Order: sequence, then structure tokens, then C-alpha cells
Amino acid sequence: MVHGLGGTRHTWRHLVEPLSAAHTVIAPDLPGHGDSAAPPGDYSLGAHAAALRNLLVALGHPSATVVGHSLGGGIAMQFAYQFPDRTDRLVLISSGGLGTQVSPALRAATLPSAEWAVAGLARLPGTVVRGVLSALPAFLARQDTRTVADALHGLAGARQRRTFVRTARTVIDRHGQTVSAAPHLTLLGDLPVLLAWGSDDRTIPPDHQRAVARRLPALHTAEITDAGHFPHETAPERLIPHLRAFLAATEPFCYSEAGWRRLVDPSGTRG
Repeated sequence: MVHGLGGTRHTWRHLVEPLSAAHTVIAPDLPGHGDSAAPPGDYSLGAHAAALRNLLVALGHPSATVVGHSLGGGIAMQFAYQFPDRTDRLVLISSGGLGTQVSPALRAATLPSAEWAVAGLARLPGTVVRGVLSALPAFLARQDTRTVADALHGLAGARQRRTFVRTARTVIDRHGQTVSAAPHLTLLGDLPVLLAWGSDDRTIPPDHQRAVARRLPALHTAEITDAGHFPHETAPERLIPHLRAFLAATEPFCYSEAGWRRLVDPSGTRG
């Protein structure tokens, strides 16, 4: 289970226990986030995907269903693209990497003074931050204010703050998202994928998810009515049944090098 930008493993606290009744659940802090050490300097999607692969190897798991939220969705898609033989399924919750638009607050995180601004917000009392966030309904769903305020508090440490800004700059600029992982879904063919999102998400437009669902009708989808960008935190009781049904109804992806070759070279030009 892969958290989003500036988040930690604790974002999954409402899902871990219900899912662990029938599954092994691994919810790490990404490198530089939460309690994990900072990476050597590469904060890219590919580096985070490789770190997840290394974690699976260290724990002795040959493959996994990868659940990703927001930036974690982009990392999950990158993981599936880099390591298809280790990917059973994908669950993408309010996923990044499926379109260009993103909230102005995240675009601002890429500006030169972003680290200082985040430091200031992180030191304010939670009630003050929630009040500020509540005054910006066009940029953030009301349901998400407490979650985002808690995440900002978690960026009080210099390491976490630096990771937040440097990671943001690998996928976002002042115009919006700069990386599109949508082609990976087309390339992955028979990989079971669940797209889930909140209908009131104002961080990443729900239209990103809906457009992919229209283009790839074989995907499983779940739109959580009136939820914002964090349905796994603010509406877990409505998301969990969709996760359980998806896991029960699908078989793990079986990687075939011959099938992969047909996808990356459909014309057969290499032989």
C-alpha cells in the first residue's frame, strides 16, 4: 500500500486491519517520508518503484497487489511497468499520473520558496491550519481539511519537508502534472486494475479517472460519492467493499515475456 506525496503509512490505518483478515498487508513509508531514511538523491517515480521492489525481495514476497493513492498511484503504475512479473493487480485511488491538472496548492510546492512556506504552515497549530484550508473550498474538499492539516504537521521535520518538495518537482511544475502514466495501463494489457476516486476530489480532478475508465472499459471502477481526495481516510467503510470485491473477483496477473514482447513491439519488427 503506497501513500501519496507528503504522506506516510498511517494514511492506510482504516484499511489495514479489515484487509489483513484475509491478506498479507504491507504499508511502508516511502524513502524520505515518515520514518524512512531519505534516498541517496533520486526522488523519481522509478526510484520509488525500485525501493518497493527491494522491499518485497527483502520480505520474501515474489509479487503483490499494489495499492497506490495519489502520487502512490503513479508509483504503483511505474512499479507495474518496471516489474510486471512482480505485479498481481493494481488499485489506484485518486491517482496521479492520469492527466495534467492538479490543485494550485500542489503546483505551488514546486516554486523556489516552497520549502520555507511549508515549514511555516507545518509549525502553525492544527486548528489554525484547518481554518486556513477551510477557507479555500475551490482548492480542497471540506472532507479533506483535517487530513491535509495532519499531513502538513508531519512535514515539520527538515528531511520530510525536503522529500516533499523534491518529490513534487519530479512530477509537477507550475503548470500541472508533468508525467503521464496512463500509457502504462494500456501496455499492461490483462493486468487487473481497480480505479477508485472521490466524486468531490478537488486536488486531482475526477475527470482524469473517468476518462481512463471510458478509454479502458475492462478496468474495474469505484466512484465514492461525496468523498474528496482521501476516500480511504474519510469514507473507508464505502471503499473497503469495492476493494474486497475486486480482490475476490480477479486472478493475479501472469506475466508472459512473449505477451510483453507483443505489447511493446506490436508490428513484430524485432523478429
